[in-house]
Amino acid sequence: MTDLFEYLKNNAYPGRGIICGRYADETIIAYFIMGRSENSRNRIFVKDKDVLYTRAYDESKVADPSLIIYNAIREYQDKIIVTNGNQTDTIYDHLSSGSDLKCALSEREYEPDAPNYTPRISALVDDEGHDIAILKRENEGCSRLYYHYPALNGHGHFISTYDHDGDPLPSFSTEPIEFMITDPFEVFAEKLWSSLNEDNRISLYVRFGTKEKIFNKNGE
Repeated sequence: MTDLFEYLKNNAYPGRGIICGRYADETIIAYFIMGRSENSRNRIFVKDKDVLYTRAYDESKVADPSLIIYNAIREYQDKIIVTNGNQTDTIYDHLSSGSDLKCALSEREYEPDAPNYTPRISALVDDEGHDIAILKRENEGCSRLYYHYPALNGHGHFISTYDHDGDPLPSFSTEPIEFMITDPFEVFAEKLWSSLNEDNRISLYVRFGTKEKIFNKNGE
């Protein structure tokens, strides 16, 4: 079983990351963003009702908002949608019309940011478990990988956009990483933020049941 905090401490640049799981009968989600360029680093998380979105910290420095400004988390009925891009809205629209995660993501593919071709990573979470999807470039096509995990107390799964730092950045290449959740909300949130590379971390959102916390490097 992977120690998530050690894994992240030893990884300078996993990019954007999604965590899903369960602890003490509460649904666990977390989402973080990291950045290397000035454009990517110029962001904060903002929560408005049931939507978490990215916003420019300094509007005057925005170079290209297309892949960095989006709704990261939305809720539909008893389900929580978590993604690293505007596919959040695609999934929400499909659920609203009676469709599902796979149908929604069949319309999307990896991000058009050559040479990295950043994967689109998504999760759909409820009290019964979590579905995880990864859309990434392979052999000049788009591989669509889907995983389903039942909700088990003390168990979580992690995915990120990249395996590690590089040029170009190497896409996440394994199945979702399983880890044990042994810490309560405040401890888990603080340890997760501390585990992210201090130079590259930008924002983190953590939620245990109805408890939630946002970390923003900008404005600290």
